[in-house]
Amino acid sequence: MKRRIITIDEKKCNGCGICVNACHEGAIQMIDGKAKLISDEYCDGLGDCLPGCPTGAIEIIEREAEEYNEEKVKQRMEEKKREAKVEPLACGCPGTMAKMIQKPTVKLEVKKQVKREEVETNEGAVSELMQWPVQLNLINPNAKFLEGADLLIAADCTAFAYANFHKDFIKGRITAIGCPKLDDNNHYKEKITQILRDNDIRSIKVIRMTVPCCGGIVSSVKSAMLEANKIIPYSEVIIDVNGEIVQNI
Repeated sequence: MKRRIITIDEKKCNGCGICVNACHEGAIQMIDGKAKLISDEYCDGLGDCLPGCPTGAIEIIEREAEEYNEEKVKQRMEEKKREAKVEPLACGCPGTMAKMIQKPTVKLEVKKQVKREEVETNEGAVSELMQWPVQLNLINPNAKFLEGADLLIAADCTAFAYANFHKDFIKGRITAIGCPKLDDNNHYKEKITQILRDNDIRSIKVIRMTVPCCGGIVSSVKSAMLEANKIIPYSEVIIDVNGEIVQNI
């Protein structure tokens, strides 16, 4: 039968994997670093995968194709749920595999001759990162660590500017970072919207720099809350280039 169905231009595809997450039927899969339609029967032709594609590699065309099979789609999605327990993200890179970071219990034996300031310095050096990955573009919206999370969304420069970033901000939170000047804020909004829709997020803290371009990350978060129709406890911290907190709301 002739019907609407997607087509993917492999030359334009950059392997980001966004379309894999956007397709609710599981019709797209990353193969050899490129997005591919794995079966006509899985594609409903509605094009949920189109808006997020950063290179315009996906189009909807009309051609002879097998009929959309809802029953097979249900079976495939059940299979994907079972596989999702320890699966890496769509690009296939081992460095993007979602996982919680287990913190070892550290016993600090303090000798009498050790100065107090030396002990405090050693304690302050402990990483508080709770999960991997941390780049917002790489975080799977359905990663288990997002469920029930207190979410920290930070402009990436803030961690370099503010000395006690781990202790004051990362501790106890799931962290997502990005650059609102160099990245696509609209994509951020869509990713955060999906995170809010698919998970019970308890709170959001946004950390940004004083520079004007950093306002983009704030706009993305607030727009995502409106689009997801979820108003979540929200706070915002602004840091200047000298590493000082100039606003905490």
